[in-house]
Amino acid sequence: MARSKRAWGSDAMQVLVVGAGVIGLAVARAAALRGHDVTVAESTGGIANGISSRNSEVIHAGLYYPTGTRRAVHCVRGRRMLYEFCASHGVAHRKCGKLVVATNEAELAKVETIAAQARINGVESTEMIGANAARAMEAELFCIGALWSPETGIIDSHGYMLALWGELQDRGGMIAFATPVERLSYEAAHWRVQFGGRDAGSVPFDAVVNAAGLGAQALARRIEGYPADKVPRLVLGKGNYFGFAGRPAFSRLIYPTPIDGGLGVHVTLDMAGRMRFGPDVEWIKEENYTVDPRRAEAFYDRIRTYWPALPPGSLVPDYSGIRPKLTGPGEGQADFMIATEPDHGLPRLVNLFGIESPGLTSSLSLADEVVGSLPS
Repeated sequence: MARSKRAWGSDAMQVLVVGAGVIGLAVARAAALRGHDVTVAESTGGIANGISSRNSEVIHAGLYYPTGTRRAVHCVRGRRMLYEFCASHGVAHRKCGKLVVATNEAELAKVETIAAQARINGVESTEMIGANAARAMEAELFCIGALWSPETGIIDSHGYMLALWGELQDRGGMIAFATPVERLSYEAAHWRVQFGGRDAGSVPFDAVVNAAGLGAQALARRIEGYPADKVPRLVLGKGNYFGFAGRPAFSRLIYPTPIDGGLGVHVTLDMAGRMRFGPDVEWIKEENYTVDPRRAEAFYDRIRTYWPALPPGSLVPDYSGIRPKLTGPGEGQADFMIATEPDHGLPRLVNLFGIESPGLTSSLSLADEVVGSLPS
């Protein structure tokens, strides 16, 4: 694999980032902005062909995540950074806000707990509102109370990733497509990386960041000397989406109370104004992106708790994504895992595991932590 050569100061490194999804691109950009010579190895033929192309395109405010976790810290900080990035780079986005709704007293208690956590996390301008205030905002909505989050928004995620790629290129970085990483070994103070594909070969790098998403664990197992017990298990949490065959009934995002493994079947909007519902949580053993039309029945039941007027026959299978989870059914949600030298004993190597929602929102902040962990 050919690699650009540039003359840098003494602190510059040759950095390999594996994976051209939103996290890999954000890390690559951050490394290039710090003056490193950056190469991204992507096994497919383009950017964002994995997790990053199959999400809700929501900019999360940071409501739910436990105090002090990476999810909480990076979501709030990353959201602020992301809005600034979108404004300065011309990336389409809209701060439409969202309502987390309660349809019974038990759910209301959960929403009030979320509101308290949001305040602890430093989320701006959230407030609990009553049913009448919620219906004044969204006439079709049924609830007995809701948490209003004005900082939540939506984004053209592909436009965002194109902007990251463009800035990487402006700083001299490159992406090698159709270039899988077959193995890595640390020798003579460098990482020796064996690539497959059309331009197969072995290339040295000073530092490596594994941002391979669903393939992160498999890649970690191909790193010579990497402790096997430091590779977490991968649990596949599939999320299905159904499109709505009609005019959108809502102008804001509508979320029910969270469920095991996710945030519940919610109303999402895209930049074109299209309304869809999802994701649910389907625990699977192997990658499979087919949306089973029979799952619509459960969608109708859940959606009608907060939108009773959902017409029959209006939901159509849309798309699905797979969350790279570290925990399974009935287990607590794991935090983002950023494994650096103190965790595994190998120098200038970062493995990213379990970067699911709110990964897109957190991407710029996560990238700063990752690049900051690479000693020169």
